[in-house]
Amino acid sequence: MPTSTRRDTPPPRTGGSEAEVLRGFLDYLRASVAAKVDGAPEPQVRTAVVPSGTNLLGLLNHLTHVERSTFLGDDVTDWQATFHAAPADDTATVVARYREAVERANGVLDGCPDLAAPLPRPRQGRPTPSVRWALTHMIEETGRHAGHADILRELIDGSTGR
Repeated sequence: MPTSTRRDTPPPRTGGSEAEVLRGFLDYLRASVAAKVDGAPEPQVRTAVVPSGTNLLGLLNHLTHVERSTFLGDDVTDWQATFHAAPADDTATVVARYREAVERANGVLDGCPDLAAPLPRPRQGRPTPSVRWALTHMIEETGRHAGHADILRELIDGSTGR
């Protein structure tokens, strides 16, 4: 298996407010996980290399659905299905779709100056979480899957770092 030089990007230096810290770390994790998938070789990017069946492209596809559900109000009826990209979707398409979801989510967050306020998105029949909760949840979700992506990418082609 080829090895590469570790290229780490340090955590962000953010402003001092709670919102700047939360959004800075979320954007850092988002960029890290997208970079882990971007440029990964086919078909390995969609091939399960662990017994659970998890694959690199599926992780990013899942995170796209989580972003859209959390910040844009999309309804997801089968979360397990989000862990698999469509066979016709190549890596560039899945990465672009993720980045577009992040951009739209950040547009929603730009209009939310109060972290205690509920997210301004429609969720029929469900309570709407606070902006603070949503940011914290997305940091946890993205960080967890970024760690998975680190391991999967290293197993695929030896790439390490963030």
